[in-house]
Formats: sequence, structure tokens, C-alpha cells
Amino acid sequence: MSITISKTRLQGKVKVGGAKNSSLRLLAASLLTSETLSLENFPNGLLDVQVHLEMLGVLGKRISTFEDTVTISEDFGVKSVLEWNGRSIRNTLLILGALTTRTGEGRVPLPGGCKLGERKFDLHVMLLEQLGAEVWEEDGYLCAKAKAGHLIANEIHLPIRSTGATENSIIAASIARGTTTLYNPHIRPEIIDLVTMLNKMGAKIQVFGQKCIVIEGVEGLSGVKHSVIPDNMEALTWAIGSVITNGDVEIENFPFDHLEVPLIFLEESGMKFYKGENSLIVRGGTPYPVEISTGPYPGINSDMQPLFAVYGALSKGESKIVDMRFPGRYAYANELNKMGVKTEVRGDLLVIHGGAPLNGATVKALDLRAGIALLLAGMTCEEEVVIEDDWQIRRGYEYLDEKLIQLTK
Repeated sequence: MSITISKTRLQGKVKVGGAKNSSLRLLAASLLTSETLSLENFPNGLLDVQVHLEMLGVLGKRISTFEDTVTISEDFGVKSVLEWNGRSIRNTLLILGALTTRTGEGRVPLPGGCKLGERKFDLHVMLLEQLGAEVWEEDGYLCAKAKAGHLIANEIHLPIRSTGATENSIIAASIARGTTTLYNPHIRPEIIDLVTMLNKMGAKIQVFGQKCIVIEGVEGLSGVKHSVIPDNMEALTWAIGSVITNGDVEIENFPFDHLEVPLIFLEESGMKFYKGENSLIVRGGTPYPVEISTGPYPGINSDMQPLFAVYGALSKGESKIVDMRFPGRYAYANELNKMGVKTEVRGDLLVIHGGAPLNGATVKALDLRAGIALLLAGMTCEEEVVIEDDWQIRRGYEYLDEKLIQLTK
């Protein structure tokens, strides 16, 4: 499958949907209770979300979706083994944590998702082992079993600020026996969203900034109604798209609190925007070269850097990007080169020589964020750009076609 795009100007209104990264974590957390969860502002149209909902169904959950709401319930408990032959997603690691803490054991397919450098799962194995589980690989599955029949609280020290390991520690420790202290967590909006929902369900979780998270295990969790936070990556995509196409876009449901640092960089790099009551109005601007280094929240994260690369490509001058979390995550630059972008990789540094007009080409979406970066670049080309494997983009952008039509009609 592919998507074709050519020169266009984005204008009009677009509403940001629920956050993909948060939604997947909340779905994993639904395995911690037998009671009913109702999630609103939920992106039911995302491919990764649909895969996860199907996985929950296989495990014994009953799923009901309507517009931007999903209801999750169960009748006869959940299975501890996820027998799955479809496409895997990295969120299976969180499913493993949830199953192990609730049922005492778990077995899930080895994680999939975007291949971003060496995205191993050693931290997830470590945290489960520190909570009293034995963890091993077997026949394409990752397996865990609580030695005492249930997980036992402990101190967990993460060697790096890992979003996934932070989330899995919170999920696994929430109904473990005793109080777990997680040091060196990665505090991000989706982490806070997860903690907020779990606390509404009866969990006892306290966040002490980037220092630590204290999770007092409880016997069980109740059902809840919860609204998912807006997707900051979608919001940033439409903002950057408006600038590079000289557009005029009002982005509704804009998560200002989650994008303070990226907005500062973009404002100083030529973006013209105004704040509405619950929206960001981007009235074009002239992109200037950028120099960014990715880092923990509230900084610019690794997912954002392909968007900044396109922003730099459309500016006159030299832009530089260093990805501190996933060094060398620049394979998409080769696809941009096919469109006339001049880039070079110097060690862990990506250099973009911007200002040259882009041309039509057939390119490939190597992952979700690379794919949306290619789509934005294609909006500036006089000739058609064909993006193959466009399903990668649809993993994280709900109602993509409808929103593009809405912004280009």
C-alpha cells in the first residue's frame, strides 16, 4: 500500500486525537482489573490500537468501541498466555508485566514495533526479575513467572531514563505485595496519564519528579472512566506542516503543556503562531536552520527529530541533529535524499544542507515517524511523491486521509 502526495498548502481547522503512546499503555493497564474501563478521547482508528484491542480480546477481554470511546470488560478472567500470530507491537512488554502481576505468570510474543537502532528489552527483564519473577525466552515468546506466585515489591534503579521500563514498573508494581520505589524514571505526559488513571482505579502511586516514583501495591483495582490526553506528536506534525507549506492552520485540542520546549525552538526558528483558548493557530512563517539534541521530557524526544529534519531541509542553511536516545536513527535521511534533500551522517550527527527545492520520488516509510516526515516533505514538492508502506504512518495518525482532505480542500 502507498500514499501519493504533492505540493499543497495546509489551511483550515484540525482536531488532535487521543495520544497513541498513552492509549496503548492504558490498554495494557486494563488487564490489571476485572472491572469495566471506559476510555474517552480514544483513537480507535489507529492500526496499533486495533492490534492491541484484538490482543486484549484474545486474552479474554470484551471490547466495545463507538466513535472516540472504547469500553473494556471481562466475564471469566484473563488468560496468562497471549497466543498471537498477527503483527506484534512493542506494547507486548507491558502486557507481560500486567499479566505477571495479576495472574502470577505471563507469556507474550517477542515485541515488535518500530526498529529504532538496538531497542532491546533488557530493562523490562531486569525490572520483572527484581520484582521476583523468573524471565526467559522460548519459541519466539517472552515468558515470566512470579517465583512466590505473585510479584514482590523492591527498589528498582533504572540505568537510563526509559519510558517503557518506567511504565512497566508502574504497572507491575501497582498490585504487587509491598511498596516499590522506582529511581531514575522517565517522567513524560503519557506516564502521568497512566498514573492518573491507575490512581483513579484505586492504586497508590506518588511521583516525585524525575527523582523517583513510589508505588504502594494494593490488593485490587476497580473500573474507571478516563479521558486520554491529546497526541503531542500529531499536534507537532500539523504545526510544522503549516510552516513548511506556508499554511494557516488552527490546531484544536492542542497540548500546550506537553510541547513547551519544541514550541520555543520552532518560534525561534521562524514559526509564526498564536494561542487560542484551546488551540494553536499557525500562520506560516519562514523556516530557519535548527540545531537540536534529543533528550528526556520536556525536551525534544527521538520521535520528533524526523519532523525537525524536514523543517531543516526546507530552510536555507545547515541544520544539525543529534539523537541521544537512539544514536544513528537516521535511516530515513536516505529516503529524503531521493527527494533531493542533501544530508550527511557524521558519527551520531545528522547534518541537513537545506534550501534546495525537493523533487518527486518513490520513497519508503521505514517507521511511523519517518513516514510522516516523508509525507510532510512531499507537501512541498511540485512533482508527486509516492510513499510506500504507508501503513506505518497509519499506526500513529488516526483518520489521516480525512484530515488531509479537510486541510487541503
